[in-house]
Amino acid sequence: VQLQASGGGLVQAGDSLRLSCAASGLTFSSVAMGWFRQAPGKEREFVATINWSGGYTYYADSVKGRFAISRDNAKKTSYLQMNSLKSEDTAVYYCAAGKFTVRTITSYDYWGQGTLVTVSS
Repeated sequence: VQLQASGGGLVQAGDSLRLSCAASGLTFSSVAMGWFRQAPGKEREFVATINWSGGYTYYADSVKGRFAISRDNAKKTSYLQMNSLKSEDTAVYYCAAGKFTVRTITSYDYWGQGTLVTVSS
């Protein structure tokens, strides 16, 4: 199984960015996808998750209303659209796949390598 996260970069506060997570080696349409992030010196934290069909999503309070998670099962890809970015969104962002649409890190079986998002103020 491989999850390849991409789309990170350096942006200014208020800008938008879209992350992608391309999956291979698993039945993508039957797994939940999650996005997590880890800021320097901090623990990895939950950002958003989406169920297998895309019909259910759940967000951390810190990103609710600004970020949107989606998926394209035909392309085996999950997306994280990030709008109104703030400096506190600076982190390495990871995508993950698992059986359940939950915020618990340990519930996810497969992880991507991470993509760095830096938001300058």
